[in-house]
Amino acid sequence: MTGNDLQPAGSLPPHVGDVVLRAREIEKYFGHNHVLRGVNLDVRQREAVMIIGRSGSGKTTFLRCLNFLEEPTVGWVEIDGVRADANPLGARDRGHRERVRRLRLNAGMVFQEFNLFPHMTALGNCTEAPMRVRGLDRRRAEELADRFLAKVGLADKRNEYPSRLSGGQKQRVAIARALCMEPRVLLFDEPTSALDPELIGEVLQVMEELAHEGATMIVVTHEMHFAREAADRVIFMEEGIVCEEGPPEQVLNAPEDERTRRFLRRFLNVE
Repeated sequence: MTGNDLQPAGSLPPHVGDVVLRAREIEKYFGHNHVLRGVNLDVRQREAVMIIGRSGSGKTTFLRCLNFLEEPTVGWVEIDGVRADANPLGARDRGHRERVRRLRLNAGMVFQEFNLFPHMTALGNCTEAPMRVRGLDRRRAEELADRFLAKVGLADKRNEYPSRLSGGQKQRVAIARALCMEPRVLLFDEPTSALDPELIGEVLQVMEELAHEGATMIVVTHEMHFAREAADRVIFMEEGIVCEEGPPEQVLNAPEDERTRRFLRRFLNVE
């Protein structure tokens, strides 16, 4: 399947809903380096999509283009009816900046590094954006924060500062922080890559529970067991294009594209 093909609606699981996110013809250059080559994606409500591929395949760049942390060179992204087109001069365009701002309100991001504010407690990290960006009052913001800190198993850590949390706990606070914005789609950029091996499981368990509860998720990951258990759809990228996509049992167990087979053979040999 090329970057210009889209997943047929009939092959999707019955629990998914209408399309929440659309990305069309996303291209990205860094100087002369052509990192993304016309990638398309539709993601539906309650669908969990995992993106796999070797380092340098364009996975993270594509994810960051979906909420314009990286400005696409070509193409457009629409989330929940808010569309932003590639605009390399967007910093000078107030209308473009406003569209990107509205787009980001609908896309919660969880990074490789935790990016928590070190001078704020877990509660403060979770309430800052809802109050400053969404305009919620403190009572409502703290209700959301307590709800989602409990959801990730950290209700008893609400008043702790990041320096007193383990790496896994920090990443779970980061997930709670993203959930507090009540986004339409959650974007995860290899959320376990900075963790010690013994801490990876606690983060993946939270993410798997979110997927099974119907959170709309796009996850860049190297965790193949997690992708097999949690994904509705797996996408394999190489050299800036989508080479193959489909249900996890097809892509991970019986891939049709030789590039996918080659990657999985090498990955499993390494593992």
